[in-house]
Amino acid sequence: MAEPSLQSPFAEVRWIWKNGELVEFEKATVHVLSHALHYGSGVFEGIRCYQTPDGPAVFRLPDHARRLVVSAGVYRMELPWSQGQIAEAILDTIRANGLSQCYIRPLVIRGFSPQGLGVNPLRSPIEMIIATWPWGKYLGEEAQERGVDICVSSWCRPSPNTLPSMAKATGNYLNGQLIKMEAVTNGYAEGVALDPQGNVSEGSGENIFLVFGNTLLTAPSAASLLPGITRDSVLHIARDLGLEVREQSIPRGHLYTCDELFFAGTAAEITPVRSVDRIEVGDGRPGEITRRILREYLAVAEGKAPDRRGWLTPVGAPVAHSVP
Repeated sequence: MAEPSLQSPFAEVRWIWKNGELVEFEKATVHVLSHALHYGSGVFEGIRCYQTPDGPAVFRLPDHARRLVVSAGVYRMELPWSQGQIAEAILDTIRANGLSQCYIRPLVIRGFSPQGLGVNPLRSPIEMIIATWPWGKYLGEEAQERGVDICVSSWCRPSPNTLPSMAKATGNYLNGQLIKMEAVTNGYAEGVALDPQGNVSEGSGENIFLVFGNTLLTAPSAASLLPGITRDSVLHIARDLGLEVREQSIPRGHLYTCDELFFAGTAAEITPVRSVDRIEVGDGRPGEITRRILREYLAVAEGKAPDRRGWLTPVGAPVAHSVP
């Protein structure tokens, strides 16, 4: 396996946690006959570590670790690691790579077994990796300042009785890939999917919020979406700011008539939307409520505001790279 180039975000990543130990980047491999590679049998998380005045800290680490365990349980994947052990392994991986801020990807998959390549996954062993790497703004470096242009996708989210959207499973993101590729091919930064009833669901990998006056709307969990941890953070922040918050079914037409619109997700953080299907949102610029929520979110994540809810987990001192 070729090492990453100096231009790659993985250039400074030396260690990946795999099945209980830190291994060198190029040795973090799986067998080509792994069940996950053929059938999409995996669950994962996306987490961010921020540089704060007191050093690196992971945003809402226990919540992400818990969701990983819950997602695995939905797919009957019995993990040999507890939620606490997973959280500590994430911190170990950040420390080993000496990163001050990074994106974190824990991934649990069904691996290879001579008896386990059939569609029935229960015979396949469980494997887990944790990777960390520097990652900037998911939708572009200027997205939070200028906003992004999006479209309503022709692809809908699957029925809740088809795939459980509350589990962050790898296979679910085939749908997200179709939404994203269609949007980018047609000149948009992102797409929004509708649910099976034709109401607003979410983006390819982000939840979505609409602002009407002093009211914040977002789709309910029943709209075939992943109840995101950033989504939950926004709901708390909005209430702290005195906004009325509603989780309700949202008809497509609201996307064209709202005052403000923004995405929320670990990778996207808070990203304003300036147009939908070439129709401007508000005056075509990020609105004041969106900006207030973005400021509050980053202030807490970056340790510049009081962490009243205990959302930050300090990484601690780095370990020597020779330890593994």
